[in-house]
Amino acid sequence: MATLPNQLPLLRLPAGTLVDTTGDGPWHEPLLWYADEPAQPGDWSRLRATGRPLGLLPVLIDRGLRDEGPQDWELQPAFTTYPGDHDAEEVLSEAWDAYASDEPDDSAPWPGPAPVPAASTAGTPDELAAEVADMLAGTVRPALVPARRSADIPAAIGWSGPLNHENDVARLCAVLRSWEDRFDIRVVALGFDTLKVSVARPPTTEAEACALASEHFAFCPDNVDRRPHGLRAYADEHLLGQEVWTFWWD
Repeated sequence: MATLPNQLPLLRLPAGTLVDTTGDGPWHEPLLWYADEPAQPGDWSRLRATGRPLGLLPVLIDRGLRDEGPQDWELQPAFTTYPGDHDAEEVLSEAWDAYASDEPDDSAPWPGPAPVPAASTAGTPDELAAEVADMLAGTVRPALVPARRSADIPAAIGWSGPLNHENDVARLCAVLRSWEDRFDIRVVALGFDTLKVSVARPPTTEAEACALASEHFAFCPDNVDRRPHGLRAYADEHLLGQEVWTFWWD
């Protein structure tokens, strides 16, 4: 797929860092820019308005308890494929088969993708993402990434946060693309091994939430207790009507 030339080196941006550091040495162009100062309310929206016409999308960088930025994350763009080359359901079903089999009580076959919820929240997906970003202001830093779709942001920088679960983050981005289509998600924040997305069309029934819990387990097993009642509890507590999903990989 054709991409726009990387505009990061040409933009006049606030004080910050153009990151080209990877686990295998410098990359041939900046993977992202991120600010020296914490994000303020409105930053995500302003960066989106500036960057989107140029093939750049905003994300918030969480430096975590270790106070480490993307230059410390051992990014792996050289080993990251293109999200569009992967099928989301295949990625999820393969992960379900691999990880659910570790628990005798979770040995049921892959249940298939969750249905699209019947209703969405007020406002657009980007408006909700901006609201979530503003709630995080002060604790994270604003960034711009060369990506056409929000779901592709982790792959665009070769993010290695889920490395212990999936070596090629583009496969997980294929799932994020599917969630972008079905649940109107937007990637809002990335940390060393954490991902936060806004959800403009969350499940509104117990059946929808339970079906989605299986996808979350396959996407990020560390998020979910692997027993059947764990999936149901996860669905009730973290998915039903929830406009933010947070993932963490051990």
